[in-house]
Amino acid sequence: MIPRHVPLVVTTRGGATEGVHYGSVAVVDARGRLLMGAGDPHALNFTRSALKPLQAMPFLADGGMAHYDFGSHELALMCASHSGEAMHTSIVQGILARAGIGARLLQCGCHVPHYFAAAGVAVPPGRKWLALQHNCSGKHSGFLAWCRMRRENVARYLDPAHPLQQRVAALVRRYVRGGRAVRGIDGCGAPNYALPLAGLAQIYAELAAGTGTGQRAIFYAMTRHPDLVSGTGRFDLALMKGGRGDWVTKAGAMGVHAVGVRSRSLGIAVRIADGTPYALQAATVSVLEQLRLPIPGLDPWRHKVMRNFTGRVTGGARAVFRLARAGA
Repeated sequence: MIPRHVPLVVTTRGGATEGVHYGSVAVVDARGRLLMGAGDPHALNFTRSALKPLQAMPFLADGGMAHYDFGSHELALMCASHSGEAMHTSIVQGILARAGIGARLLQCGCHVPHYFAAAGVAVPPGRKWLALQHNCSGKHSGFLAWCRMRRENVARYLDPAHPLQQRVAALVRRYVRGGRAVRGIDGCGAPNYALPLAGLAQIYAELAAGTGTGQRAIFYAMTRHPDLVSGTGRFDLALMKGGRGDWVTKAGAMGVHAVGVRSRSLGIAVRIADGTPYALQAATVSVLEQLRLPIPGLDPWRHKVMRNFTGRVTGGARAVFRLARAGA
């Protein structure tokens, strides 16, 4: 079924609407009750990297932190889509070293680190990249550390039938909300799941509310080290700085963003159907504004200014939706 998305963000040129970005929003409480939304908050959407806190739960539940004497830095990296900066890769190397695992066992592949685009720095020509610099290498190093601790197969750690991935799948099923989760493969090779958007929001409401030891540990790690969860110039870093320890946030590829608000025990999930990052950012900031949450320092993300290659302003992007109360 095609989700019943609605216009969330428009782009303008010369004062006229040029583009329309469709999507949906879900706002839930810590019990998973839908409070507000836009579009189709019950439609299935792949969670992509917004699932990473849930994927770190088996490591926490099985005592991985104490087993390896890890702290919040390592846990933040396991939940990160990092930028491949030195502060990120050094911690990933430390996780692998503590577990006695070589970086060659990482199966996430490699790509140009996010740092260059986010910081506006030119990519060095001819440079070769390592799996350590992949934005998901923290998650993968956590997977491998769990396998070594539990004496499970490290070569097959991404197989959906692997005990670790079966544990993750069981956690995911808690959030299908009477429906089902559709399994796919993420860009890094790990199993990933499409959930109702309200189910993804519930994951983050529970993180913010601290409903369990694992949720409390992850909330602390991510909000204490937002620079490790994302990186220089990134939206998640700006959001968590703006939230001043009250918001835990995580973006996912193809237009997914989730936010947990501790002071309100709220979870928010936003989806832009075409995956455009600036539209996702404008929509997410608009949700926070409509919920009357303080958003210092987020002006650059609220209204994207469009420029041509000479730097001349040609238009912009802005949110055009209003949240509706559930059942209204």
